[in-house]
Amino acid sequence: MPHIIMETPRLKLRRMTFSDIHALSCILCDERVMYAYNGAFDENETAEWMQKQLRRYEEFGFGLWAVIKKGTDEMIGQCGITMQQYKDASVPEIGYLFAYKHWHNGYATEAAAACREYGFGTLHFDSLYSIIRDTNILSQKVAIRNGMVLVDAIVKHYRRVDMPHLVYRVDKIKTPSR
Repeated sequence: MPHIIMETPRLKLRRMTFSDIHALSCILCDERVMYAYNGAFDENETAEWMQKQLRRYEEFGFGLWAVIKKGTDEMIGQCGITMQQYKDASVPEIGYLFAYKHWHNGYATEAAAACREYGFGTLHFDSLYSIIRDTNILSQKVAIRNGMVLVDAIVKHYRRVDMPHLVYRVDKIKTPSR
């Protein structure tokens, strides 16, 4: 099994590999999961998504990681930090996608909180973002539970559609130096 990046009480997060393509496909090809992306991916789009994550690992040292449920070793989703365009800058974003059958169990919140701590403690970011489609209420709730506040609204053009998005941010708490 590839190197574990981080663990939570119920989850392990690790880099994805090509051996995860079937589990990833089950997530990305599900209309229920992908409604905020304007529909499910096909097999080619899934392969492109995987390639993009592998490039992110090489370029940045991080990306969306496989989320593995402890006890079953099943890949139940992906969560991690990616660099996303926001206004005129590239900002670190916590993103998450989980298989539909694993929704409403707190896994996204648990994984996103671990990524927040990793982003601040290991990657030394001062702020982290989540840029979420305005219709994706469940992901907005995860961002809020992750300590984020709404800071902006933007429109992203993705898959030939203009999609309103809400921008959430959490800042690293700075302790006074002595």
